[in-house]
Amino acid sequence: MRPIRLDMAGFTVFREETTVDFTDADFFALVGPTGSGKSTVLDAICFALYGTVPRWGGTRGLANALAPSATEARVRLVFESAGDRYVATRVVRRDGRGAVKTANAGLQLMPAGFDVTKLDTGLSPDDLGEVVAGTPAEMEDAVLEAVGLPYEQFTSCVVLPQGQFADFLHAKPATRQQILVNLLGLGVYEEVQKRATERAAQAEAKLEAVDRMLAGLAAVDDETVAGAQARVDRMRELAGAVAVAVPELEGARATAREVAAALAGLDAELTVLAGVRAPDGIAELARAVTTARAAADEAVAAVALAEEREEKLRGELTAAGDESALRLLLKAHADRDRLTAEADTVRAAVTAAQAEHDAAAQALAEARAAAERADAELAAAFRAHEEAKATDQAVALRAHLVDGAPCPVCEQVVSRVPAVPAGSAVARATAAGKAARAASEAAKRTVQERDAAARDLDRVLLRARAEHDQLRARLAELDAQLTDAAAPAALRAALDEQTRLRRALEEAATAVRAGRDAARRARGALDGAEERLRRTWRDFDTARDRLARFGPPAADRDDVAAAWAALAGWAGGEADRRRADRGGLVDSVAAAQAAATEVAERIAALFTAAGLAVADDPGRAAAVAVERAEAELRRLVERREQAAELGEQRAGHEREARVARALAGHLRANNFERWLLAEALDLLVDGASRILRELSGGQYDLVHDKGEFFVVDHHDAGLRRGVRTLSGGETFQASLALALALSEQLAGMSTTAASLESIVLDEGFGTLDAATLDTVAATLESLAARGDRMVGVVTHVPALAERIPVRYEVRKDARTARVERTGL
Repeated sequence: MRPIRLDMAGFTVFREETTVDFTDADFFALVGPTGSGKSTVLDAICFALYGTVPRWGGTRGLANALAPSATEARVRLVFESAGDRYVATRVVRRDGRGAVKTANAGLQLMPAGFDVTKLDTGLSPDDLGEVVAGTPAEMEDAVLEAVGLPYEQFTSCVVLPQGQFADFLHAKPATRQQILVNLLGLGVYEEVQKRATERAAQAEAKLEAVDRMLAGLAAVDDETVAGAQARVDRMRELAGAVAVAVPELEGARATAREVAAALAGLDAELTVLAGVRAPDGIAELARAVTTARAAADEAVAAVALAEEREEKLRGELTAAGDESALRLLLKAHADRDRLTAEADTVRAAVTAAQAEHDAAAQALAEARAAAERADAELAAAFRAHEEAKATDQAVALRAHLVDGAPCPVCEQVVSRVPAVPAGSAVARATAAGKAARAASEAAKRTVQERDAAARDLDRVLLRARAEHDQLRARLAELDAQLTDAAAPAALRAALDEQTRLRRALEEAATAVRAGRDAARRARGALDGAEERLRRTWRDFDTARDRLARFGPPAADRDDVAAAWAALAGWAGGEADRRRADRGGLVDSVAAAQAAATEVAERIAALFTAAGLAVADDPGRAAAVAVERAEAELRRLVERREQAAELGEQRAGHEREARVARALAGHLRANNFERWLLAEALDLLVDGASRILRELSGGQYDLVHDKGEFFVVDHHDAGLRRGVRTLSGGETFQASLALALALSEQLAGMSTTAASLESIVLDEGFGTLDAATLDTVAATLESLAARGDRMVGVVTHVPALAERIPVRYEVRKDARTARVERTGL
């Protein structure tokens, strides 16, 4: 598995959308401060593939995938494996109750040559290729098939997370053995052992089933087969004899049927001829038709007379004049008398209104003259008031003057000041003005009231005149309408005559309707009588048509009774002649039936001799007997062949059970698995020892004894000591050597088709001294230079990071973490 591109959004510290492009990063480092999110990049790769991360503690830590306060996390990984390119996607959401669940998970096989930069253009999921898995449940098997490694092997051989780097080095022998079993897929041999045991049980069950079938098959010897063959021969002889007798039987039966059919035909003719007789009441039918026709003619004549009288009265009513016009003229006379009286009343009202109107006009003129005099008196009072004010102002100035002083108004010297009059002229003028104003306003109100009264009388007079004019116009119309009109008495007499004629016309119309009803009833009675006569003729024709094959005589079409009598007499004679011929036909039928019975008894004897029951269809019964005998013979032969075939199957099942039991026995002892584990551990330790010598500058070799790991210290006279005595840096060197060796050799040792195209280390390079760090870096460079896999490290050691050509720098702020590619 080789990562190509990683997209994250809302995933742990990567709140915002972040993309890491590994397209040409064969040797890279994830660098950045502690806690910036370097290891989270590896977590996202594991999560996209397997739905979990080692440091989460299983799927129950799914809530760790969400960034703080985020409700959704999305991770998409594009990777290559064994030459194919895939895209794995997982989406996690938090629901309204706070529960975190996987909302979507899928794996798609991308088309060959797909450009991953197109992912930035917003392609839909349907554009990414064939869907290999579409649900979380389908992902596990699909990823295992694509990557070739389950989750545990992936985190031990491809992505080595923090905290588990030295697990394999320090594990107990039993635990390490189980790890190798899982990594190398040696559990397949246990599965083979189980399958072999199941195969043996299945073969033994088949063996038992074959034995039961063989026990159920009775022995079939040659004598039994010969007896079955003899029965087949007897049944074939029976079928041959029956085949000869059956046509004879069918011929005899056909003759019997023909004679019986002739007898039945004769009896049918007798039945038809004997059934010919005249209907009852046929003589009265013609008389009933004649009577009904006379009644119908009489009813038609009565209707004609009634219609003639009705038409005469309608003409007289038309000549009497239009009733509506007469009534209108009579009404016009009454309206004229009424309107003449109303006109006289209105004329008197107009005269009275005119008098009232003239009096009101005179009063209005007088009020207006009084108002004009009041206005003149008010104007005089106003002028007197102004003069009084001027006089008072002069008197007020006089109080300040002295003899010989200048006047303040005209600046002339006043030789003598006049005496000041007693009282004020303004007060008297004001009182006179108020009285004049009150009189003027009273006069104006009188004018308004009399003007209103005059206008009301104007309207009353106008209405009275208009009403009088309307009445005069209506009277003129009535006079014109009544010109040359008859007097009211003559009009009433004409209306009475019309009433009498109308009543007589209604009585005549009633008589016409009654006559027509009687005519319809008479016609119905005539139609019924004629229909019965026609039905009688139809019955006669039907009866004669049934006798057409016998040649009946011609009928008299004028008298139905005579026609029926002639036909019935002829039919009686024909029946007598046929009764004379019936005896010979009866004897022929008996002879034909006896011949058929003799042939049937002969065929029954053949079946009895063969030991079979007689059937209604002897030919078919004989054929069935032959088929059954042949089927029994075939069954016996097949049972003998089946027994031989079952014997061969039993031998095969017995061999299969024996081989499966032997294989299961060999694998049950675990010798083969232990031998494979020992070989794998030897190869692993040899490879790790070689890498450890390079890392330790030739100081250490790695060996194992009884499942335990030891190091040989060449700087201490080849002393062998346990790996738990190593320092932190030495432990890292040994663990790295094992991880690299395991990664290099797993593909060759594993029974699975794992594609180990990358390895990413996330562990303690900061514990190494400069020399060891240089050795580790050189080892990683050598591993990357081989070009058969991608090599990645997670480190915050600058000395190591600077030696790696491609670096992804991870930074984190208060909002989100970001990844930026540096280096080549």
